[in-house]
Amino acid sequence: MDKPTQVPANGFYYHYKHNQAGEINNYAYEVIGLGLHTEERNYTVLYRPLYKNTFLAPANYCARPYDMFIGTVEKDGKIIPRFQKILDPDIIGKLRIIKEGMYDN
Repeated sequence: MDKPTQVPANGFYYHYKHNQAGEINNYAYEVIGLGLHTEERNYTVLYRPLYKNTFLAPANYCARPYDMFIGTVEKDGKIIPRFQKILDPDIIGKLRIIKEGMYDN
């Protein structure tokens, strides 16, 4: 088992499907940490959506294989990150408010 070379920092991320013309929280996620599957010995990124969905219930978090999370995809002929960390303080502030309305912590 190889240790991850770049651990995604906790915080807010947009998935490559995020539509900038849409709601600020569409395809927005909060990364809460890196997990290790204790039997299969592989790493997963733990995160939760910041938009209403039905696919998650009754789970509290999503998990995606580490390699897939940090990987790239092709969109409109360009190679881009699957998930991109959000750095804009105004967007982060708005997503924090949305998160507080959705989750206890």
